[in-house]
Amino acid sequence: MVLWIELEMNSSETINAQKTIVKAKVLNRIIARSIDLLIAGALLEVIPVAGYFAGLLYILIADGLFEGRSIGKKIIGLKVFILDTSAVCSYKESIIRNAPLAVGFLLYGVLRVIPFLGWVLSAIVAILIMSLEGLIIIGNEKGMRFGDEIAKTIVVDA
Repeated sequence: MVLWIELEMNSSETINAQKTIVKAKVLNRIIARSIDLLIAGALLEVIPVAGYFAGLLYILIADGLFEGRSIGKKIIGLKVFILDTSAVCSYKESIIRNAPLAVGFLLYGVLRVIPFLGWVLSAIVAILIMSLEGLIIIGNEKGMRFGDEIAKTIVVDA
């Protein structure tokens, strides 16, 4: 699908002419998000208490890093833009769009203290959240998941 929006090239310059962009492929988004979740999970496992909060913070602000790119999105070649202004995703929009995913990470941190059952329950919750978000992406014409809808953002190939 091809979309028409005005894109910001860098933090100080905006293109006035419309550019043709292509929404990001679902598989690329899944791979990028998986990289980001691995980073957050590694922080949690390496530094038990502080790492949990560092991982949660990373999940929330990741898309505000590197001018609209999390580490995963930067590796895969994706970028997040704000629909209303065509600017790259800021920390504010990143926190809004990633709040639903942060809920899963919060639950994982809380439930993992319960031996085995906590791990199983947190895995089920994480799979449900990711599956629901994936279905929303597939069903949305612009490829927007729930977090994108509330933050008014879109992920595109960069």
